[in-house]
Amino acid sequence: MSELPTPRAARLQRPSWRDSRLVVGVLIVLAATALGARAVASADDTVPMYVAASPIRPGDRLTATNLRRVDVQLGATAPLYLPAAAGPPSDGWARASVAEGQLVPSGAVGSRADIDVQQVAVKVDTTSATGLSVGSVVDVWMSQRDPATTSERYLAAKRLLQGVTVAGVPTTASAFAGASAATAVQLLIPHDRVGEVIGAMDSLSRLTLVPGPGGATGS
Repeated sequence: MSELPTPRAARLQRPSWRDSRLVVGVLIVLAATALGARAVASADDTVPMYVAASPIRPGDRLTATNLRRVDVQLGATAPLYLPAAAGPPSDGWARASVAEGQLVPSGAVGSRADIDVQQVAVKVDTTSATGLSVGSVVDVWMSQRDPATTSERYLAAKRLLQGVTVAGVPTTASAFAGASAATAVQLLIPHDRVGEVIGAMDSLSRLTLVPGPGGATGS
């Protein structure tokens, strides 16, 4: 009986640079390294910016109290917002409302001379002040008292002001002289319209505040 041939063990060969599997493996390692370096580099691209630490109203002074620094990635849009690298501006005043937690647009910041609104206490019907908060945006409607009668009869309402900001609301309704309950709401009125508002109150016209969409929440 003849003996079966003994199989010879194959000798392992050292991988060559010409081995496609080795080349692919090296490329994968290089790609992973490049992606990791890119992720680390992009994480360092943040810039310090200011967000509103509390609701900011037109006419508010911008200070460390109502501003908070955050580091964010904005890229090419960075010039559109207020930078925090140098601290709050020495003569910085809000020209527009900024909700709490939002980045402060650079266009919403000006000097004291740029502020064109004045805070005025406006007497309104208590019902129309319900649900308002600081930062709410409302329209002011005026109903003139009918001059043909001495009773509390009013003519058709017309809009006196549009899109004004609420600067303060009373914690409880206060009663003024007269049969109907009223309360005073602080509004930021444009300088050139303050006289009209005061004249409307002096003539005993009835003023009603109408919030815009979402305006009663101070958004």
